[in-house]
Amino acid sequence: MVTIVKQEFTFHQESRPFNNCHVSTILEVNKGELLAAYWGGSKEGASDVKIYTQRLIHGSWSSPIAVDGEPSATVWSPVLCKSHNQVLLFYRVGPTFQTWTGCMKRSFDDGLTWKERELLPAGIIGPVKNKPLLLRNGDLLCGSSMQSWNASACWMEVTPDLGKTWTKYGPITVPKHSTSVLQPVPYYTKRGHLRVLMKAHHEIGRICMSESRDGGCTWSNAVPTQLPNPDSAIDAVKLFDGRLVLVYNPTSREVLKVGVSHDDGDSWTDVLTLENTKGMEFSYPAIIQASNRLIHITYTYNRTQIKHVVLQPSRYQDAANNCHTSPGGHRDNGHNHHNHHC
Repeated sequence: MVTIVKQEFTFHQESRPFNNCHVSTILEVNKGELLAAYWGGSKEGASDVKIYTQRLIHGSWSSPIAVDGEPSATVWSPVLCKSHNQVLLFYRVGPTFQTWTGCMKRSFDDGLTWKERELLPAGIIGPVKNKPLLLRNGDLLCGSSMQSWNASACWMEVTPDLGKTWTKYGPITVPKHSTSVLQPVPYYTKRGHLRVLMKAHHEIGRICMSESRDGGCTWSNAVPTQLPNPDSAIDAVKLFDGRLVLVYNPTSREVLKVGVSHDDGDSWTDVLTLENTKGMEFSYPAIIQASNRLIHITYTYNRTQIKHVVLQPSRYQDAANNCHTSPGGHRDNGHNHHNHHC
């Protein structure tokens, strides 16, 4: 189903400019050129934490470069995406995840330089952990979530103009669970509907799913899938051939697996164990498919390094191969198109 082509660390542990790092994101900025980002500092939530980026070009990773920090508070959870020749870096600034403010930076040279920090409107977080989905009308659909005292919920935030204006839809929750789901992963189904996968509170214990059939304006209640989830982050990508590939922790952050679905997340098969070492942490994965069809995964490696794994997917011939590609790199059967007019 998938074969490991390459695995490496993005930097040498002895040369890193921080003690801890976590929550990576990865983006193909040009053919064969990748950009990664994550936070690094003495520990999570410390005032010395900064957002770092690295570039993979000609097979080698550049050294980590700090692009923002906030000494009066801290920075959190970067997310990269590219649209209309802009690379967008979303992240959070604030002393805690209950009190943070959504922020973003823009780059017009594929992440080599960045404009000044922009604050998002209060109540708008931006994509909280996973990459946005480019809708067919050009809007960005961002999976957001909020945590407060004894409560959590997912929201879907939509921007038609790359972060200048926003509309928020939701909440998405599991009924009868005030603390339920976080960190949505949005994708198109083969029928043209929208779905999100979400990590769930340990009392639920399974990855959850919600669906929208009106272009993201309304969302179903979150429903647990067959996949176990120990309240740990996930990410997924819809391949060009229609398969959905997921990276997740099934039992604890000591084990990291890759699963594949042929039916948009209704059923799953584990195809690869990336890590399985007692006493270690392998967490907060990010996954993309590059233009050459290789799959790239980054994840936290014991809070001291970021690991990069490249997978070659097997050939998969089905009806999806006859489908056209939507603006987000996702294929469907050409029916049930929903522009975002709520």
